[in-house]
Amino acid sequence: MEKKLRVGILGATGMVGQRFVTLMENHPWFQPVVLAASARSAGQTYEEAVGGRWKMETPMPEYVKNMQVLNIDEIDKIASMVDFVFCALNMPKDQIREVEERYAKAEVPVVSNNSAHRWTPDVPMVVPEINDSHFDVIPFQRKRLGTARGFIAVKPNCSIQSYAPILSAWKKFEPTEAVVSTYQAISGAGKTFKEWPEMMGNIIPFISGEEEKSEQEPLRLWGSIQNGEIVKSDCMKISAQCIRVPVLNGHTATVSLNFRQNPSMEELVEAAESFRGYPQEHSLPSAPKQFIQYLREDDRPQVSKDVNFENGMGISFGRLRKDTIFDWKFVGLSHNTLRGAAGGAVLSAETLVSKGYITAK
Repeated sequence: MEKKLRVGILGATGMVGQRFVTLMENHPWFQPVVLAASARSAGQTYEEAVGGRWKMETPMPEYVKNMQVLNIDEIDKIASMVDFVFCALNMPKDQIREVEERYAKAEVPVVSNNSAHRWTPDVPMVVPEINDSHFDVIPFQRKRLGTARGFIAVKPNCSIQSYAPILSAWKKFEPTEAVVSTYQAISGAGKTFKEWPEMMGNIIPFISGEEEKSEQEPLRLWGSIQNGEIVKSDCMKISAQCIRVPVLNGHTATVSLNFRQNPSMEELVEAAESFRGYPQEHSLPSAPKQFIQYLREDDRPQVSKDVNFENGMGISFGRLRKDTIFDWKFVGLSHNTLRGAAGGAVLSAETLVSKGYITAK
């Protein structure tokens, strides 16, 4: 790319916003030119606005420290400065929906980490390796919004990344039902152990709204575009339980499932490890070379050893074995703030650029 696209980050001071900041450092296609947050942070430098709340393992990049934070409500000003924005706002869903639509109607493409628009019928919710074709709904959305450039695209919930890609690789074997338990890191709640010490040595068997997301969002990934809207698939049923565990980064899932076909273990492993999508075929900057890896050791995947596979953008699974009630069972693992959040949104933005939906003004 001859000239980098100008990027804004909405909600830049929060945990996911901070992850976007780190991912944009030296990105070959994108140049962050706007950091925006609430009115209480506006006017401060980014370093001042974040203060002691920097949550990343690596230091704050030098390039952002002295950038002035803008108010997210300065939409016309921000729209004049950027080619598109990432959205990582931490606000009530109705407010996020309103803000994202206002940016889209100001002719700014919005690539969102938020859940507010995941079930808006003409908003694509995409894991680029799985359903990049859903971006084809964007012209219908633009027609509804009355825009030429602006639109909203979102990524799915972080919890499903540890198993939905594997199930996607096995679609040809026709999975029919699955029972899933997710063991979710505290960074998925935007927390560190310093901020949430009561999670040390603790498990909480409830995460608001997560079980419905874990059961329904994979079906939308596997859906189809009909009459300008994305209609979810009815190809299988998923039952989920979601548990918060004392891990900083990394969502683990245990899955038991049935198939219409009768695949062997070798067929399942080969289908998963050879699974590729648009990002691999087009060598996108953030794409993992290998999307899914199978680990043959009995005690893998482990968060401490495997969560950063392919720079946190790959999926690991192991313990594939016959089940006494279902056909097969396995354990999956994904990095929830990289593949599951900001990194997945960056890969979606790269896909949208490659497909021509995001362009320079």
